[in-house]
Amino acid sequence: MKLSLCNEVVRELPFEGQCELAAELGYRGLELAPFTLGEETYRMPAAERASVRRACADAGVAISGLHWLLVAPKGLSITTADAGVRQQTLEVMRRLVGLCAELGGDYLVHGSPAQRQSGSDPDAAARAEAAWAAVAEEARAAGVTYCIEPLARRETDFVNTVAEAAAIVQRIGNPALRTMIDTSAAALAEAEPVAALVERWMPTGLVAH
Repeated sequence: MKLSLCNEVVRELPFEGQCELAAELGYRGLELAPFTLGEETYRMPAAERASVRRACADAGVAISGLHWLLVAPKGLSITTADAGVRQQTLEVMRRLVGLCAELGGDYLVHGSPAQRQSGSDPDAAARAEAAWAAVAEEARAAGVTYCIEPLARRETDFVNTVAEAAAIVQRIGNPALRTMIDTSAAALAEAEPVAALVERWMPTGLVAH
């Protein structure tokens, strides 16, 4: 098991300092929130990617994966009826898959609650599933896993439980698409204790993080 620090909690530090602090605290990795490195991290040039890898290597940590994927650029959504916005969002998702793989990460966590609200739109869920199905193909080709993160209803009205996320994963049926357990969200959204949730879902192979 690799314990990783979510870098947004120390985003005020230069990236090199984030890596050094993570190592000093005993973490083996950083889970990178792309927005902490700028509005267009998904377009990160080769020189900057090399700099990120070098900073990690110098500190003795690794990029474990990516999370909070769609905070930037502003206005993204996988559920919107606006086809142009959905296309831009999918392009960002695809590029982040490639970025994750190039930085040495193993997985991406799709939380981004504000960018997946369904509201009263009956077609929102289908549009989101189509986006996840498409990006799962990119993830499989890149050798990484794309995880749907269940979040509590106070954050989003779409995919609140592991069972809901697992059902989507099973419908899509791509081994590169799985779900994960956010213990904070699970404590708010699930009917059973987190420990019982882990014991029930981990053996299914549907949970990757």
